[in-house]
Amino acid sequence: MLLSLFIASLLIMGSPGPSTISVTAVGAAFGLRRSVAYTSGLISGTVLVLFVVATGVVAVLLAVPQLAPVLLIVSVGYILYLAFRIATAPPLAASDRSGDTPSFGGGLLLALANPKAYVAIAAVFAGSALAPFLKVAVLAGMVVLIHVAWLVAGAALARVLRDPLWSRRVNLALAAALVAATAYSLV
Repeated sequence: MLLSLFIASLLIMGSPGPSTISVTAVGAAFGLRRSVAYTSGLISGTVLVLFVVATGVVAVLLAVPQLAPVLLIVSVGYILYLAFRIATAPPLAASDRSGDTPSFGGGLLLALANPKAYVAIAAVFAGSALAPFLKVAVLAGMVVLIHVAWLVAGAALARVLRDPLWSRRVNLALAAALVAATAYSLV
């Protein structure tokens, strides 16, 4: 049962979505070291989503019909803003200002506003017969593993993308992928 939870979480939670694509894009646009705060925010927010799903708070919040459209507008707005920041990020060689890097708060906000996170975590959580505390522990570990893996993949791209033309192309492609993954997760 533990192995099936691990595999399900890897496939469902680790698949491309707003959070995983954004951490890859931020890693590619800003490098590994400058992306740690943002990644930590994503991890913290996603673990918070896990607790919210595990405790049933999501079901209570979604029972308030006026709240769902507000949450959707906030999440889409922030994701579009982040996609713009990624698309317009200067090449790493030209960028030395840490103030331009997405912050811990930005990662936290994206994680909390990420529609795929709630759906994916709920599906994996409900699909396992393990004790709830064990599911939470395993899934929290998977959140860390998945985000770090996507960040390292993005940072690996950063090392190659010192050329301004290639940097711009990849940043635009990752920003477009972030918007596309968000649109897909909303459908």
